[in-house]
Amino acid sequence: MKIVVIGGTGLIGSKTIKILQERGHDAIAASPNSGVNTVTGEGLAAVLAGADVVIDVANSPSFADDDVLAFFTASGRNLLKAEAEAGVKHHVALSVVGTQLLAESGYFRGKIAQENLIREGKVPYTIVHSTQFFEFLGGIAQSGADGNAVRLSPALVQPISSDDVALAMADYATGAPLNGTVEIAGPEAFPLSELVQQYLVSIGDPRKVQADAGARYFGALLDERTLVPAGKARLGRSTIQNWLRNK
Repeated sequence: MKIVVIGGTGLIGSKTIKILQERGHDAIAASPNSGVNTVTGEGLAAVLAGADVVIDVANSPSFADDDVLAFFTASGRNLLKAEAEAGVKHHVALSVVGTQLLAESGYFRGKIAQENLIREGKVPYTIVHSTQFFEFLGGIAQSGADGNAVRLSPALVQPISSDDVALAMADYATGAPLNGTVEIAGPEAFPLSELVQQYLVSIGDPRKVQADAGARYFGALLDERTLVPAGKARLGRSTIQNWLRNK
């Protein structure tokens, strides 16, 4: 199949393309660097010509609330319109476990808007809700930085490796559209505050993490299970311990 990966030069996109190419598919990375801009629509018609599947793993270049919403809205509309015109048979989008519960966060309001466009569109789809990647732990720690400490919620999190995310994206993209949402997660759940403390120790960061149920996660308050799958999820194999040893 011809499979176009929007955001194909990023962490998940590049790994997904490698898997698809190894399986014999014509997987193409599409990004502004390759002349494809989903926000303006530039290059979309050309890259989607003859495409069977589109995988969207692109992210907003700015995390400011208004910028995120504008990015996911414009990108989603342009991409889905171009896919419908090109006869694309399957749209696969990467999103986040708990997105619908995190509307206090500007970032997640953008993801909610993106998902709504997909559900309301004409292209058969699969939305993949993933838990946080191991690679995001540094960013999560920074988001809770408070002087010489880090304040984070003790809500549960079930982190997953980027390799396992890419494998799942490749598998769902080459399967039939589900016209629904699936969840993927790592094999183990931890309190977020404890997980980030483990990460900081592993990199030699002396800061202590303070568990605070009132600490916001990128602007949103968390319940205990906001960030873990709500139903039966596809579980990755890689553990956080292995990742910390090999990173």
